[in-house]
Amino acid sequence: MADSPVMELRNITLRFGGVTAISDISFDIREGEIRAIIGPNGAGKSSMLNVISGFYHPQAGEVWFRGERRPSIKPWQVARQGVARTFQNIALFEGMSVLDNVMTGRLTHMKAGLLAQAFWRGKAEREEIENRQKAEEVIDFLEIQHIRKTPVGRLPYGLKKRVELARALAAEPKILLLDEPMAGMNVEEKEDMSRYILDVNDEFGTTVVLIEHDMGVVMDLSDRVAVMDYGRLIGDGTPAEVRGNQDVIDAYLGVAHD
Repeated sequence: MADSPVMELRNITLRFGGVTAISDISFDIREGEIRAIIGPNGAGKSSMLNVISGFYHPQAGEVWFRGERRPSIKPWQVARQGVARTFQNIALFEGMSVLDNVMTGRLTHMKAGLLAQAFWRGKAEREEIENRQKAEEVIDFLEIQHIRKTPVGRLPYGLKKRVELARALAAEPKILLLDEPMAGMNVEEKEDMSRYILDVNDEFGTTVVLIEHDMGVVMDLSDRVAVMDYGRLIGDGTPAEVRGNQDVIDAYLGVAHD
């Protein structure tokens, strides 16, 4: 794991009306690491992920990406910088096949104009072939070849989560944001998803930012863990350091939260 930060969140504060979702939080994300963000429900984790992905713009603080301050840009512009994500609630096209859903992850790589696409000639044809090949490679990597032509709406929950991961990977991200990728899964499905996340990080060198409630998964997968509670950062370090942090124990690990 490299030591250089690929992204820095500096003094981020995010408010919705009179409610402060994130209060003056700073931490970094290092190149090639698996970085977990944990905390009880309502801690501000998903809001932080939305700041990273450009969906929310904080009222105070700065996002630095590869050594440069990132302006307030749109989510699609963030995606073009190499950031892809999955969602807490599955956001797939239920009536489309697995392959077609994965292909939508290639949109940021499609440059041909509408006219060229309509006639499917030249650059548009070459792009289509290349993008389909990349999508098929991701499908093979996640071992979902047998359902590649199946409409997503017919799939069980665990496979839908894997298809959503495939769509994000199809974008060839440098940073992959995973918002509770194992929520609602059984033990076997969690083991499979954990293996795929480790493989993505190891084989592709993808930096992973992970929100997850299963502490066993977090402690096994993560290089470093940031802990949020009521919009504040109360712990940041290796899994071992976080486990021994009394503030974390009091706020999260040692207390049951609904």
